Amino acid sequence: SRAVRHCAPQRRRRRRPLFLEKSKGRRPHKACASPLAPKRSKTKRKMQAVCLSTPAAIVRSSVRGRARSKSVVAPRRGGVPSVRAAAEAPAAAVEASELDFAAYIAEKNAAIEQALSDSVPEMYPERLHESMRYSLLAGGKRIRPCLCIAACELMGGTTDVAMPTACALEMIHTMSLIHDDLPSMDNDDFRRGKPTNHKVYGEEMAILAGDALLSHAFEYIGRETPKSVPAERTLRVIVDVGKCVGSEGLVGGQVVDIMSEGAEAGEVTVETLQYIHAHKTGALLEVSVTAGAILAGAKEEDVERLGKYAQLIGLAFQVVDDILDCTQTSEQLGKTAGKDEAVGKATYPSLVGLEESKKIADKLIADAKDLLKDYDQEKAAPLIGLADYIKNRQN
Repeated sequence: SRAVRHCAPQRRRRRRPLFLEKSKGRRPHKACASPLAPKRSKTKRKMQAVCLSTPAAIVRSSVRGRARSKSVVAPRRGGVPSVRAAAEAPAAAVEASELDFAAYIAEKNAAIEQALSDSVPEMYPERLHESMRYSLLAGGKRIRPCLCIAACELMGGTTDVAMPTACALEMIHTMSLIHDDLPSMDNDDFRRGKPTNHKVYGEEMAILAGDALLSHAFEYIGRETPKSVPAERTLRVIVDVGKCVGSEGLVGGQVVDIMSEGAEAGEVTVETLQYIHAHKTGALLEVSVTAGAILAGAKEEDVERLGKYAQLIGLAFQVVDDILDCTQTSEQLGKTAGKDEAVGKATYPSLVGLEESKKIADKLIADAKDLLKDYDQEKAAPLIGLADYIKNRQN
């Protein structure tokens, strides 16, 4: 049987100082706050404030909680059968939720795959478009397109309204994977169980294919979004997507991630790691949800609430990714396992331990699902199911 690698905190070799200094009481910049979003007065913000834990607060409270003694819980009346039934009920609910999500994915994926294929046709120069299509159509769960469509439908929109943006988000995600796998970045040979783009087409073509997908994504939103959608909504989505990909989003998180590799123990904090994950992974997940809601004409308070949900599942996604990297094999993951530890990259297991990382992920998922309790549960089922899927995924 395969031995599980232990992700105990290690002292890391010094590579270069981090440019990200410890903040002096300031919160990290919100990655996807749109300049086109309606502004609210301070008084109104206070009235609408919701008492929610931020992802960073969840992590800090969980880390502090390790030092506290465990509370003693008195046994409930009803004996062992009642306790067992109570324990099995949530598990059954989670399993049903994941089945709902799987059914939703199966229903939407055929349309998404066809739309993705149509979005990047085979044309001259053939080699470039072949490279773009190779990675864009390489499979995967299409989480970001499904998030966009599910949020749009939750807020009263349709699949047709959201599909162009859903495809654009997958183009951007694919670009990030192509570039992330390059020798100058993560230097990976496999992605989704297949050779990475640069292994098939060469580094030059892989870089250019990623560049082409990124620029095509914005063109596609502007050109293909149905004219029935008010122009200001489409424009806001383009602005939000642009911001979440750039220096205040995905690219910013990637930079801090690179600069954190090989840092000495204590130099990379949990807050730094939370910044990396919130921007590198969470920003694109967040805009996938908020863009769908905006296209459907959702109220600003709903856009904010769904954005908060996406932030939480985005961070949970990466915490689980860190856990899987040190507990699964390359065959199970479809990519090289153990890469984070090999290059001295900070992860949740390396900073707080494997068990504490699992507790953090559980807390993030629970809080994300709690944000959806006031919506129609049938329409919210795909988003609830996605949260449960992220928690229990194995690759």
